[in-house]
Amino acid sequence: MNVVYIENGQDLLIKLKGELDHHSATECKKIIDEKLTSGKINNLTIDVKGLDFIDSSAIGFIIGRYKVLKKNEGNLDIINTSHKLKKVLDMSGIGKIIKIK
Repeated sequence: MNVVYIENGQDLLIKLKGELDHHSATECKKIIDEKLTSGKINNLTIDVKGLDFIDSSAIGFIIGRYKVLKKNEGNLDIINTSHKLKKVLDMSGIGKIIKIK
């Protein structure tokens, strides 16, 4: 998987490309959590336009980042979802707590 991290003040945009599975979710989690726990990042946007596949680890990855941000009164958005991916996210319940665009 390819991940691009773009920081702008308190905002972090991550662009994901490929497959978000157990291995790649673990790598992303480590890097993002370092940025979130530093206190510098308050808003996270996950751009999923380039994702071909997600598994349950991806759902856990998203919910985990949501919890960290919510604890610090931050915000998480998911953008550029395909119809197929939005359906999976909605079925998981993520659509009830996170803005999906």
